[in-house]
Amino acid sequence: MNQVSFIRMADGTREEYEFLTRLETDYASGVADRVLDYFGALETTMEGYRISRQEHGLQAATRAMRDGADEEMVVAALLHDIGDALAPYSHSEFAAAMLRPYVSDRTYWVVKHHGLFQAYYYAHHLGGDRNVRDRYRDSPYYQDCVAFCEKWDQTSFDPDYDTLPLAHFEPMVRRVFGRKAREYDRT
Repeated sequence: MNQVSFIRMADGTREEYEFLTRLETDYASGVADRVLDYFGALETTMEGYRISRQEHGLQAATRAMRDGADEEMVVAALLHDIGDALAPYSHSEFAAAMLRPYVSDRTYWVVKHHGLFQAYYYAHHLGGDRNVRDRYRDSPYYQDCVAFCEKWDQTSFDPDYDTLPLAHFEPMVRRVFGRKAREYDRT
């Protein structure tokens, strides 16, 4: 079989779904390559900033690594803004969804909420509430997200920072995305 015969999912057979599952498993094994390719394309400078989205991610990951963060958090720092181009109003959720099957609940939560937590650094300049993050104060990951933003995200816009190249982080990305995807509640 090289393709299914159904045109409605309700009409698929067990054999067809087993066939598709094998193909999807093979496809999923290449996610690290696709993530690295997409991240590599983020070389253009962000409008108004002095560095590119790629450089921002590399700086955040370099800072996280030098600060002793675990490998999945370093990868999260690298990729935390990967959704900027495709989901500019929900980039945090985009990146978190991409990482979710491969990382801990803590890392997922930090990436998912970092955009809101970043408002601490600028919202008051625009008439907003810089403490909007405090609605999550009871989360066990609140302080982790505060630290992620304080130490690695909001500081990583420096064109003169001694940033490590993508090649340094590539093995980490491959190890994280090479993990067996974990099950989680998708509701």
